[in-house]
Amino acid sequence: MSTPSNSNSTDERGDDRDGNRNGNRNRIEREISIAAPVERVWAVLTEPEHVGSWFGQGEPTPVDLRPGGIMHLDHGEYGRFPTTIVTVDPPHRFSYRWASAHPGEVAVEGNSTLVEFTLTPEGDGGTRLRVVETGFAEIEIPEDRIKTAGYESHSEGWTAQMENVRRYTERLAA
Repeated sequence: MSTPSNSNSTDERGDDRDGNRNGNRNRIEREISIAAPVERVWAVLTEPEHVGSWFGQGEPTPVDLRPGGIMHLDHGEYGRFPTTIVTVDPPHRFSYRWASAHPGEVAVEGNSTLVEFTLTPEGDGGTRLRVVETGFAEIEIPEDRIKTAGYESHSEGWTAQMENVRRYTERLAA
């Protein structure tokens, strides 16, 4: 079974696994191998019928798949989030801004982090999926949202979500 990388140890320069130096918690990075072609992983990340299954409540998710378009993420008790799509480069790069500290607010620079997915074909017909979320240092998170919108929550969350993407995608392939 493939598992996402999630080590918080530091290297000799003081950088942690996510590339943060000396405890600066501004970047989260996770990678996972998925036994499915890049096109299928792309569909899971971007198509309405799939997004709500791996990140959400199991319902189709409205997605306007273009730079500047909105993708609605329903995170249940934590809120609904109109993310703003930044990059659409099928089937290799997809990014959006996420205002996780501000449910219901459209994500823009200043209230959101940037979530970037990179999909790389692997020699066995699978896909290496990487997610990087940055920008925690540039936003103000209200005290009552730190537990669900802060760096620690997202660091743990992306480990689980990447596994959700892998399991869901590989089930589609079966």
